[in-house]
Amino acid sequence: YLILLTCRCQRWVENCRRADLEDKTPDQLNKHYRLCAKHFETSMICRSSPYRTVLRDNAVPTIFDLTSHLNNPHSRHRKRIKELSEDEIRTLKQQKIDDAFERKQATQESNENNEQNTVSEEGGEEQEEKAVPLTLEERENKDYLKSLFEILILMGKQNIPLDGHNADELPKGIFTSDNFQALLEYRINGGDEVLRKRFEMTAVNLEYCSKTQQKQMLEICENCVREETLREVRDSHFFSIVTDEVVDIAGEEHLPVLVRFVDDSHNLREEFIGFLPYEADPEILAVKFHATITEKWGLNMEYCRGQAYIVSSGFASKMKVVATRLLEKYPQAVYTLCSSCALNVWLAKSVPVVGVSIALGTIEEVCCLFNQSPQLLVELDNTISALFQDNDEKGNELKKICRSHWTGRHDTFEVLVDLLQALVLCLDAVSSDFSVRWNNFIVGRAFVLSSALTDFDFIVTIVIMKNVLSFTRAFGKNLQGQTSDVFFAAGSLTAVLHSLNEVMENIEVYHEFWFEEATNLATKLDVQIKLPGKFRRAQQGNFDPDMTSENYYKEILSVPTIEHIIQELKDIFSEQHLKALKCLSLVPSVMGQLKFNTSEEHHADMFKNDLPNPDTLSAELHCWRIKWKHRGKDIELPATIYEALHLPDIKFFPNVYALLKVLCLLPVMKVENEKYGIGRKRLKAYLRNTLTGQRSSNLALLNINLDIKHDLDLMVDTFIKLYPDKGEFQDCIPSNNPEVKDNA
Repeated sequence: YLILLTCRCQRWVENCRRADLEDKTPDQLNKHYRLCAKHFETSMICRSSPYRTVLRDNAVPTIFDLTSHLNNPHSRHRKRIKELSEDEIRTLKQQKIDDAFERKQATQESNENNEQNTVSEEGGEEQEEKAVPLTLEERENKDYLKSLFEILILMGKQNIPLDGHNADELPKGIFTSDNFQALLEYRINGGDEVLRKRFEMTAVNLEYCSKTQQKQMLEICENCVREETLREVRDSHFFSIVTDEVVDIAGEEHLPVLVRFVDDSHNLREEFIGFLPYEADPEILAVKFHATITEKWGLNMEYCRGQAYIVSSGFASKMKVVATRLLEKYPQAVYTLCSSCALNVWLAKSVPVVGVSIALGTIEEVCCLFNQSPQLLVELDNTISALFQDNDEKGNELKKICRSHWTGRHDTFEVLVDLLQALVLCLDAVSSDFSVRWNNFIVGRAFVLSSALTDFDFIVTIVIMKNVLSFTRAFGKNLQGQTSDVFFAAGSLTAVLHSLNEVMENIEVYHEFWFEEATNLATKLDVQIKLPGKFRRAQQGNFDPDMTSENYYKEILSVPTIEHIIQELKDIFSEQHLKALKCLSLVPSVMGQLKFNTSEEHHADMFKNDLPNPDTLSAELHCWRIKWKHRGKDIELPATIYEALHLPDIKFFPNVYALLKVLCLLPVMKVENEKYGIGRKRLKAYLRNTLTGQRSSNLALLNINLDIKHDLDLMVDTFIKLYPDKGEFQDCIPSNNPEVKDNA
């Protein structure tokens, strides 16, 4: 990276004809010298953001008027500066000092410039230009806008919705402030003279800030806060994109987007950067997804090294289209599993069988109901104790599992099969209890869910899924384990696929055993074994008498499920993905387990362009192995990428350092330090604690990224720049005006 930076700086200096800067270091050039944007072609400038002008990584100045120096006596000696004698140099310096003093005086008198530390277009010389002083009215207006932004930021951080009471809930003619106006009034009463002066003559039934202006200001808050994170991502160059399950934001479906990157302190971070409106058409979704990341958020997808999508049932195929389209454009954006999602859960949600999606939805509803009521959990504990009197250890284990989010486990379907009888008996007891012990909601939900759990279609689905996913359970568990577990799991994929292919070849035998297990469980629950009613109704008298329940579920469930899982494993663990995981042998603890007999250079070819010195990779890897093989007895081998990146001498191995940074970006690798993966937890907390109708994509970003610094002056300046007519005083709007009642 340093070599590339040095070469780039040399090209800038050469193109500018600045021989006097040739001996400056890249760091000095970056800190003390600036170049006007007019020297760059428009294709070299990224103008996707209204907040700042950003150059592309390969930008080089090419536009110069090389004859202007003939008319400029002060720049005439630039190209000959190295040939001057010492006396001439001293004379020239004094002359420049005098000229600079004269220019400074002229600038102060004219007040024509408002930009600081820029380089003049004619000669590229550095100037200090004084900003135009603000009038009293402009200063008061900025202070007023700053107060409004402070209130909006407070509401976002504290998760306070903009709207207060619903207008439909109030008697006609009664006015009440929304939350924003209430906080604004509170601030006025607390002594904010700027706001008091602005609104002291305003009627009490008028809104101080319209809904439209609130929305505009919130969008600026959101963009400015997001930009702080995106700036760090750009500085780190490489990143990965991860999405979570589709969520409902004020009645519309949105896709939460998170970004992974390694910051300046060598910490892997996963940060939430916003919501993307969901599209039903996968091709349109892919186009908008790419456009948002590159054009709106200004990230260069050439540096994307991984992509992962956690999806709800029914959305998997659409997100796979998105992944495929991105891979076609950016082959190094490896499509992987996400470390926060168990492999078996991810596979189950991706199975294109309606019965599986329905079963997963039912499981989530059951788990949610019991988690909402401590009394229900106690009732379930009592039921489990009665059923497992002869096996207390098993019963206690199931009780403990019930108090966790067991629907996200690798063995979810195994747990459900073990719990099914207890769940049904408990729900039946609650739904038939007409005492005041349970409220109507719990009684009604218990009845509905008991009926769903005792449907034979549900029972046979969970039994078959349990058996099919048993072949991938250990493999998936290792993927969420330590770094060494992930490395060795990559080598076991072939065996997993072999086992599944063997099942597929002998599906008649395997399905017979699975169906027998399902019928035994159904008999225990007194459930009738039959074909689904929807299937019988669809036949309309053309029912095939040879179609048995066993054959039906083999064709409609077992066969497509196994075929799908085999193909998904091949897609998600592509050759490129497996080669990347093989590079985990760079981690010293994995090296030790392999007796330091590793060959990372054969798998690191895919990252060759990401290395600072690819020609020395082989020699550097040899030194890296020797360093750990002959370490002192009291020195432990670093067990994770996080530990390796924080070694004090890691910078002496620049290629290893670069490889480790890229490897930990793969979404399949877990964030070792939990405090740097807090973005996903805060996202879940926001969605859990906020009513669907009160959710706002703008406020959500402020709430989830509450610890990110915010620049109020930048927000105010941006608002005035984007909405100059609204940056000035405007009349307050009546609160009953329907045009201002739209949700922000």
